[in-house]
Order: sequence, then C-alpha cells, then structure tokens
Amino acid sequence: MEFIELFEMQRQLDRFIEETQNIQKDVFDEKGLALLVELAELANETRCFKFWSTKGPSEKSVILEEFVDSIHFMLSLGYMREFTLEVWPVVEKKTDLTQAFIDATQTVLTFLKQQTEENYKAIWSQYSLIAYNLDFTVEDIIEAYKAKNEKNYERQRNGY
Repeated sequence: MEFIELFEMQRQLDRFIEETQNIQKDVFDEKGLALLVELAELANETRCFKFWSTKGPSEKSVILEEFVDSIHFMLSLGYMREFTLEVWPVVEKKTDLTQAFIDATQTVLTFLKQQTEENYKAIWSQYSLIAYNLDFTVEDIIEAYKAKNEKNYERQRNGY
C-alpha cells in the first residue's frame, strides 16, 4: 500500500465521524491538541522519562497502538491543510527518546502556530525518528494503522 492511501482512509474515517457526531465546525485545533495528548500517551507507554521507576516500558504492541493514534491525527491535520506525503520519511538515527519526545512536542506546537507544509513534514520526520528508536518499521505502522482505523469505525458505531 502506498503511504498516500492512508490519507484517503483517514479522510473517510473523519467524514464518518463528522456525520455520526454531527460536527459542524472546524476542529483543526481540537485535532492538534489531540495529537499532543496522543504524543504524551505514547511517551508514557515507553516510560523513557520515568527515571524514578524501575518498571519497564509497555509491550511493543501497546506502544505501537499509541504511536498510530498519533498517525490518525497527523493525517487529519495534513489533509485539512491540503498537505500529504507520498512516502514515509526515513530518519534513522539513534537518539535519546526523552529528547525525541520533547522535540516532537515542539515541532507539533510550531506547526499548530505556523501551518506550513515544511512544518507539517517536520512532524513526520520527528515521528520517523521516534519510530526508528522504538524499532517500528513502516510496515508495522501501516498494519497497526489499518487495524486501529477499523477499531475507530467500530467505536463510532457503538457510541464511543
């Protein structure tokens, strides 16, 4: 599957949610905040910043699901501003995860204030860096995205 197809899948899901929930306003800011929350939830599952704890990270499947929760909002924000990506940006560099999450947060905030294509692509690069450091492949991400996409449809059908 080409990466660009994920944008269409997300557009269809968002349309379904907007119709189901009778959304009549621009929800760009809400999606931006949701992305920041999902990023924080992802960091929480990795436990990378919890220097005070000896408990390890959540299972890889849990972390991957949190990761793709962010992908949903990144796709939504992109197509809302008519930005897309044809391929996953490859950033393969070992880094400190805590710093990667701080940098990703700043990158998202920059995009929310200055909605340029360059700033949008920078979010994807930050997420690529995080994915690499979590040992996620593009195939892992696409497969998990599809599974979560279907789960999100089910949630809407069941009054989530």
